[in-house]
Amino acid sequence: MIPNEDSFLINLYQRFPVTVERAQGATIWDADGKEYIDCMGGYGVAIIGHCNKDVIKAITLQMNKLMVCHMSTYNDSRLQFLSKLNSIAPENLSRIFFSNSGAESIEAALKFSRKFSQKGGIISMYGGYHGKTFGALSVTYNSKYRKSFNPLLEGIKFVPFGDISSLIDAIDESIGTVILEPIQGESGIIMPPDGYVKAVREICTEKKLVLIFDEIQTGLGRTGKMWAGQNWTTAPDIMCIAKGIASGIPTGVTFVKDEIAKCMNLGEHSSTFAGNPITCSAGSATIDTIIKEDLVTKASDTGTYFKKNLIELKEKHPIIRDVRGMGMMLALESRFDIRDILMDGIRNGLLMLYSGRTIIRLLPPLVMKKEQVSRAIEIMDKILSLEEKRRNVKN
Repeated sequence: MIPNEDSFLINLYQRFPVTVERAQGATIWDADGKEYIDCMGGYGVAIIGHCNKDVIKAITLQMNKLMVCHMSTYNDSRLQFLSKLNSIAPENLSRIFFSNSGAESIEAALKFSRKFSQKGGIISMYGGYHGKTFGALSVTYNSKYRKSFNPLLEGIKFVPFGDISSLIDAIDESIGTVILEPIQGESGIIMPPDGYVKAVREICTEKKLVLIFDEIQTGLGRTGKMWAGQNWTTAPDIMCIAKGIASGIPTGVTFVKDEIAKCMNLGEHSSTFAGNPITCSAGSATIDTIIKEDLVTKASDTGTYFKKNLIELKEKHPIIRDVRGMGMMLALESRFDIRDILMDGIRNGLLMLYSGRTIIRLLPPLVMKKEQVSRAIEIMDKILSLEEKRRNVKN
């Protein structure tokens, strides 16, 4: 028998029966040459599309000059990336820490906040997902991820997302930090109630708590604004990003207010690979592309078109319970398990994500064209009809 990846890997991932050979823009081809519309986007990483030519050029030029440059020395590519990050950062988040992933950016944020506040208590949200390293896992809500690894960080409280009174009730002298996703991603694209995000900011300011926004999935134009918090004219004290910031080169970025950054001492946090020149070159090209191609506006426009069509599908298919989201961060909630729908999508040339058993999550590249959206909707219409026929669901 010819071995495949599963012959060697630890069994930790839900896997799709697709061997990806190449990709361009919002299209993927498998090893047999079959074409797919990509609504998975590498779990939101391919934000400016697959194999962007300017990113490839930037990486290639950098690799021919310098591939390794530790943070203990200076580098022009890093300075350029820092400058571009600073130019798009929320107001007052003027200090930056580089890491290698979203979870690492969360770990850094939690350490910075604890050092600054001198308090170990953290409030996180029901449904919140921040990663699976120990600190990030401690503030991730789902017990199925946490239960095998206790004890985790002490002093963590979870409160209902969207419930301001529960947040206020949970604050005591032990609490120094509040962490949330402005829109919850892994839990199924859960939108905050009107006024909620801004109210959380006001409470944290009043109570002198550090507010961390996890914008790992929502940032970089995904929601139709550069940062999801901007949809509610709200900025945090610390913000974490990763996923698409370097177009697939592993990267995490933690933005920090100057007053918080100043509490950290030399050597208290670091990373060997952080801010390496290849990553920084890819990151600079990614930011340039977002701005040059106005992908934030395109995400808003195409996302509105996509959501409108999903709502029309909901009116046609009783199997759909809900459609929600913002920009190119959308969800379709089914009344039944979605596994067969995802597999039918693959058979018909459409790659989609899941959030739990009943939610289809859509995180396509922001460069997706409306014609591709229309084709994706046609495929969804077909496979939803198949699922309703299987389950004998009638209008």
